[in-house]
Amino acid sequence: MFAPAVDLGLIALWDDGDDTYAEPRAPYPHAREVAMLRAHETGAAFVAAGFARTAEIQAVVDSGWAHDLVADRAMLRKAAPRISAPGDSEIALERDPVARAVRVPGVAFAAARAALKEGAPVLVQVPRRGYIPALACGKCRTPARCRHCNGPLALPEARGPRGSAADPGATARSPACRWCGITEAAFRCTTCGSRALRAVVIGATRTAEELGRAFPGVPIRGSGGGAVLDTVEPGPQVVVATVGAEPVVPGGYGVALLLDGWALLGRADLRAAEDALRRWMAAAALVRAHGQVIVMAEPSIPTVQALVRWDPVGAARAEVAARAEVGFPPAVRLAAIDGTADTIAELLSAADLPATVDRLGPVPLPDSARKPFSSGDAPAEVERLLLRVDRRSGAALARALRAAQAVRSTHRSDAPLRVQIDPADIG
Repeated sequence: MFAPAVDLGLIALWDDGDDTYAEPRAPYPHAREVAMLRAHETGAAFVAAGFARTAEIQAVVDSGWAHDLVADRAMLRKAAPRISAPGDSEIALERDPVARAVRVPGVAFAAARAALKEGAPVLVQVPRRGYIPALACGKCRTPARCRHCNGPLALPEARGPRGSAADPGATARSPACRWCGITEAAFRCTTCGSRALRAVVIGATRTAEELGRAFPGVPIRGSGGGAVLDTVEPGPQVVVATVGAEPVVPGGYGVALLLDGWALLGRADLRAAEDALRRWMAAAALVRAHGQVIVMAEPSIPTVQALVRWDPVGAARAEVAARAEVGFPPAVRLAAIDGTADTIAELLSAADLPATVDRLGPVPLPDSARKPFSSGDAPAEVERLLLRVDRRSGAALARALRAAQAVRSTHRSDAPLRVQIDPADIG
């Protein structure tokens, strides 16, 4: 977006919700914001395209600066696959032990089997890579942690025969820490003392293994991690892909199964629902017209309903309204300040903030939400302060914080501090 192109006529941005568009280094520009500024400055046309729509783009449409370019319902019905959400039907799972082993309702298993019989490929989207990337106590469900570093325990792929997903003995092998790599051969829950373990999330490797047993003689291909496939040849096969690594197949997939929807929707992130819908729609778009897409998630959830109806605009409008109700971007301007208690206090003492500013925090920032600082070593204790103002006062807030940073610079203060306006991940 900063390329020195001359006489711009059109700036087109595809899938602006992708987090790779957000620059992780100061001053943290986002390609979408730079693109809109350049279009406004140069008079060029601007198009934000994608299968789904972010709240930020919907806010721009609501403001009147942009307008909708969407297909009518007749065209959608002609081109889109059939999408359904059977939910976690335990009755359906119990009727078919093979379907129970691969964690899908019987109706989804039957659809995949029918597509393979017709010679069409089947796409299986899973939210996590690895074998069993998350474990918990089998008795009290407390997340299993490493005794040495308190990191999460996982069950790596083993050599030799393994049990089925429904087999409690599948977690009998020694788990290992995902942080330090130490094997935890004698796990004991710190809450209840139990030695039993259970899988919280099933990874792509384990899913591919289970599907291989469910569909004997059918090629099983994986895409994710360090081995992402761009395309696959048509034909009867099952492609197990992690989110965002789904390969394209000429002619489209016959069926797509979107597993473990709760793992995407349940993330502690402001954009969890928006990202889940974006990921599901991108996978569903790879399915041929009148094919089948089955999402394993609670059917009554509004995000799931938006997928079933193929209504990204309605979902974006609802997201904007929900954020406005709780006071989050794009309804307001938000500054996130990360640092120690002393550095945050130093910045605030030098800042002439707008009178209408609303302060949230500071509160301790969890390790999982921390990012490296551009200068200085990361402190042991990091806090986050949120400053919130209405959109009309956003420029004044940015100027005040920039001036305060300049004051800190003249004082040669190099203590770790990060200031971001409307960060992509608020957590």
